[in-house]
Formats: sequence, C-alpha cells, structure tokens
Amino acid sequence: MSAGTLALGLAGMLASLGLLIWLAYRGWSVLLLAPLAAMLAALISGQPVLAHWTQTFMGSTGRFLAQFFPLFLLGSLFGKLMEDSGSVDAVAQFMIDRLGTRHALAAVVLGGALVTYGGVSLFVAFFVLAPMAEALFRSANLPRRLMPATIMLGTATFTMSALPGTPALQNAIPMPFFGTTPFAAPGLGVIASVVMAGFGLWWLGRAAAAARRGGEGFVEPAGRAAGHAGEAEAAGGKSALVRERASVAQTFDPAEIDSGAPFASGAPGHAGPPSAWVALAPLAVVVAMNFVMNVVVFPRIDAAYLAEPRWGATSLSAVAGVWGVSVALACGIAVLVALNRRRLPALRESVDAGANASVLPVLSVGSLVGYGAVIAALPAFEAVRDWVLGIGGGPLVSLAVATNLLAGLTGSASGGLTIALDALGGTYMQIAAQHHIAPDLLHRVAVMSSGTLDSLPHNGAVVTLLAVCGSTHRESYRDLVVVSIVGAVLALAVVIVLGSLFGSF
Repeated sequence: MSAGTLALGLAGMLASLGLLIWLAYRGWSVLLLAPLAAMLAALISGQPVLAHWTQTFMGSTGRFLAQFFPLFLLGSLFGKLMEDSGSVDAVAQFMIDRLGTRHALAAVVLGGALVTYGGVSLFVAFFVLAPMAEALFRSANLPRRLMPATIMLGTATFTMSALPGTPALQNAIPMPFFGTTPFAAPGLGVIASVVMAGFGLWWLGRAAAAARRGGEGFVEPAGRAAGHAGEAEAAGGKSALVRERASVAQTFDPAEIDSGAPFASGAPGHAGPPSAWVALAPLAVVVAMNFVMNVVVFPRIDAAYLAEPRWGATSLSAVAGVWGVSVALACGIAVLVALNRRRLPALRESVDAGANASVLPVLSVGSLVGYGAVIAALPAFEAVRDWVLGIGGGPLVSLAVATNLLAGLTGSASGGLTIALDALGGTYMQIAAQHHIAPDLLHRVAVMSSGTLDSLPHNGAVVTLLAVCGSTHRESYRDLVVVSIVGAVLALAVVIVLGSLFGSF
C-alpha cells in the first residue's frame, strides 16, 4: 500500500469517526449515523461503497443480531416484569430498611448491585432507584449531586464487568470469540469487584464528609417541591435526546419505562407489595441457573452436532455462554410471573413493553458493530491494527487500550467491545496461545476495559442517570468519573498485573 493510499484511508476513518461522534452527541440516531459514517469511510478510501453497505455492514450487523438478540429480548423482558411487579422497589426498600439513613450511600449501592447482578436492566434500575435514593439522601441530608455517582457505582461498575457470572450483555459478548463462560476468571473478577466497590464507597464517603463539614446538605431542584421525584424520571424517559444516547449504552429503551401496567399497591383485587424474599427469588434463580448451565450442564453434554453446516458449523464453546444466560433469564421470568401473577394486572401489556424495549437498543448496537466491521475491512486498518498490537506492556495491555478507546469513542461499552473483538479477537487468541495466556483472562480484561472510558460525558447511561436524578454534568460528573472511570481503571490495572503474574484464576 502506498503512503498516499494509507494516508487517504486513515483520513477517511478519522472523518467518519468524527462525524459519528459529533452527530451522535447532538442526538442524531445511530441507526442512520453508523451506516452513513461507514460509507463515508469507504468512499474516501476508494472502496466499493455499495458492496460494503450490503455485504460488510449488513452482514456484520446481522451476525450480531443472530448472536445476541435473545439476550436483549429476555433481559429487557425480565427487567420490565421486575419493575411492573414492584420487585425492584421491594429489593431497594429492603436495603434501605436494613441499612437505613445512617448508611445511605451503602444502601443505594448494594440495592443497585443486587438488582443488576440478578439480571435487571441498567435503565430499569436507574428509574426505580432514583426516587428511593432521593428520599434517602433527603433524610440523611446528603448532597443531591452525589446521587448519580452512588447509583452508578452500584449498577454499572462491578456488577456489569467484574463479578463472575453477571448476566450483563458486556459479559456475554466475549464468549463466542474466546470460547469462555460468564464465570471467566472468577477469582480475578471478585478481586476487581472489591477494588471497584471499596474505592467507590471510600470516595463517596469522603465527599459526603467534606460536604457536611462545609455545611452542604440536600437541596430540592429549582421548581420542584419535595415528594415529586417521579417528574425527573418521566422527563428522562421521554426525552428524545436521552433515548437516542441511551439506545447504544444498554439493553433497554427508556421510552418503554412508562409503558405496560405497573404494580399499584392497594389497588382493588391486587396483592400487596412483594416481600423482599419474593422479590429476590427471581434474581437468585437467574444467578443460580447461569452457574448450573455453564458449569454443570454444558460440560457434560455432547453437542458434536453443532459442527454440521445446518447449525452453522459452530461449537458448543462458541454458543454455550449465550445459551446459559438465555436459559437463566427465561427461568427467572417464569419464577417471577409465578410468584407475582396478581401483582401484574395486565401481563400482556407488560410483556409487550419489555419486548419492545429491546428493539431499538439491539439495532443501535448492531449498527455500531456494522460500522466497526467496515472500518476493519478497509486496507488502512492494517496500520491501525499493527499500532494497537505494538503497544508496550504485552497483549493484555494492548487489548485493554484498544477496547477502552473504542468504548470511549462510541460511548458504548457493548458497541466498543464488539467492534474491538470483531476486528482483533482472532488475532488476540493467536497471540494468547503463543504467550500461554488463558482465554478466560482475555475475557475478563476485555469486559472490564469496556466499562471504563465508556462513561465519558456523551455516554447514554450517564446522560440518562443525570436526567432521572435531576442533576447536571457540572454538578455531578466529577464524582461520577471517580467511581466509574478511575475506580474501574484501578481495578483493571490490578487484574492485568495479577493475571500477568499468576495467570487466570
């Protein structure tokens, strides 16, 4: 490749990426932006545009949908049913009752951790936890500006990327690439979780203490009286800007938050609110069935038939992770409905809302994956790949840097992770074999790397959380950065060091 051709190709990639980031940040739909940016890169690089549109872009998007749509669908459905049955409220209230105002920060963090590790979508957790956190912060006279960081720590850090077995989409994405399970590198995952949670709680406690010394307490947002916590949540759910940014950040479309038929305590003919144990049971089922399927069942079955062309000439290791999480979520849904049938007054409407909530996110992330596939197919990308692989510190460090950058640029942990693995996953597997690095270690490093710089200001989860908490970037983003980026990077560094010294465990 000549120097001129290389320069033109790199210019095309940078121009397309700049267009994608700029317009996405301004609220344009990634469903349109991703193919437009991809075709721009192909055009500037002198590549066949229509061939990349139908063969490269759509082919990669279709493969992503085929692999991961079951997780989007079942995850959104489970989260919506947990919300409409009152179960998420019950779990959050359980933590508040046990820990109380004195431990308000820990109550919000642990409440968020319980529901998200059990399979509830991040955005469902946001919309339920925000009003409860507000009531708790008001009672404890803690600054409202700390609410987003506290909720983020419990819902979108260690339970998303580190805790072994988490059903989060990010933990499922590396499985087809590396032949791993959701429980990859469990010891390292637990250590990373302790680092993230411990560091985050330390920082929040320090910030709260400083606020008390300075005489800063809870202040109601301008124009809103106490007791109207639902207004911000509703505004967040209906905002077109929030919706577009959120659609690439998680598996639930915020527009469906107000759909369905939520549980109403005391309504005629309805059961009372679920007890904490009834609310926790579906979450426990998801975690337990995920473990049973991936650790007990799949290693003992003969799935040689998957090598046949009619099954895609694949292997059990390539599909077991998605199968396991799908079965776990399906079992959780069944138990949830069985225990809360009277608390779901219009089951069909709730199911419809949950299913609908999965469509925009899966198509949006799939479009980002298609964009990445076109970029990776351009001749100039070889130079980018060589640069990434040449980063000092070894393959674990280069994998972490590549995933961090892509997650940060796209504002999506799942999108950035999939783009990185689509382009470089096979290469890293070859390097890992040469350096005797366990695929489980690659899995954990990749997942944790996707959950660091994705929390930049344009990230959909950040925008949504600030909206539902009635806060702004100026007020709350510094503390959010510390708990969700600094803490995550610190935990990632610990995992890379321990993994380099002792391997996967």
